[in-house]
Amino acid sequence: MAQKIQLKGITWGHSRGLLPMVATAQRYEELHPDVEIIWKKRTLQEFADKSIEQLAAEYDLLVIDHPWTGHAAAKKVIVPFDDYLDRTYLEDQRLNSVGKSYVSYNFENKQWALPIDAATPVAASRPDLLSALGLALPSTFDDVLALADQGRVAFSLLPIDVLMSFYMFCCSLGEAPCEKEGEVISPLIGKQALSLFKALADRVDARFYKKNPFMVFDDMVNSDEIAYCPFAYGYSNYARDGYARELLHFHDLVTLHNQEPMVSTLGGAGLAISAHSAHVDVAMDYAQFVASPQVQSTLYVDNGGQPGHLKAWQDVEVNRRTSNFFLNTLPTLERAFLRPRYFGHMHFQDHAGDVVVDYLKNGGEEQTVLDQLNEMYKQSRLMEERHG
Repeated sequence: MAQKIQLKGITWGHSRGLLPMVATAQRYEELHPDVEIIWKKRTLQEFADKSIEQLAAEYDLLVIDHPWTGHAAAKKVIVPFDDYLDRTYLEDQRLNSVGKSYVSYNFENKQWALPIDAATPVAASRPDLLSALGLALPSTFDDVLALADQGRVAFSLLPIDVLMSFYMFCCSLGEAPCEKEGEVISPLIGKQALSLFKALADRVDARFYKKNPFMVFDDMVNSDEIAYCPFAYGYSNYARDGYARELLHFHDLVTLHNQEPMVSTLGGAGLAISAHSAHVDVAMDYAQFVASPQVQSTLYVDNGGQPGHLKAWQDVEVNRRTSNFFLNTLPTLERAFLRPRYFGHMHFQDHAGDVVVDYLKNGGEEQTVLDQLNEMYKQSRLMEERHG
């Protein structure tokens, strides 16, 4: 009996990250009995932090965060899909991108991952709790501050999430960060963004400095204190009957002072293939299976996944079973900010959040915070120049 082709994959350890990959692997094996696919999981922090070079040396299939794209492309540790998949398939992926999800994995005109998962910070609520308290769903940032004064608001204050939220405040004030070589953001916008952010953070319980987005959602469903989260990377799992003690509903972001909805920072996950794999062709075929509109709308989402294909986001049945999570938050995804992916940016992303967290916790001069961020940013740009 011939030995099976074995592929090893790594994803992150949440129902949304692991279960759809296990389910698609199982079905793919049933269709291809000569293939075995083994998925392992890592923590959300490891998902953001561990070098893609280390992972590509160990695994054939990698679920990656898109800011790694520039680094991975430069180091040639993953393979471009353009060299293996039919152009018609990739064009379908591009045309059915949820916001900038597809292009987030495109670097130097090559596609380094398929967007199997789409996400951005969105609002979440406990509709039952708001109703019982006689409170309305916030529609403006001032509404959020008022609700926070009652102790009913929470969001993640971990460094990585704080940095993404800082980007959100900057974009919502009309200026995207990291678009100039010498500074992260202009002093005028940067100071406003920090002040607005601190005004809200000061009204939130300090325990949320230790909680990532899905820990915030767990807090919301397992107790009856927090009724609203103004922004956190969405998890459709919590909008499904039976997943948790209580049901969450998800919404577009509130408006800021200019009366436009806020602009959050794109997240999500892509499926990449290691350049070290002995079976790139098989891995490519499996990736094409996972990212296909049929699998994304059925098997993938049925098993807790949060698909990256637009057809799944628009599917009536998918939305019926997720309290309209996808239709309600699609506008947020469509305008989400695509953060930098240049070689060296991961250095900035890994450390800049600590500076903003320190300011939110302890206060200080906004210009001092911006000066620290600018220095880190310049260092990351130098890393790009040295590599180039």
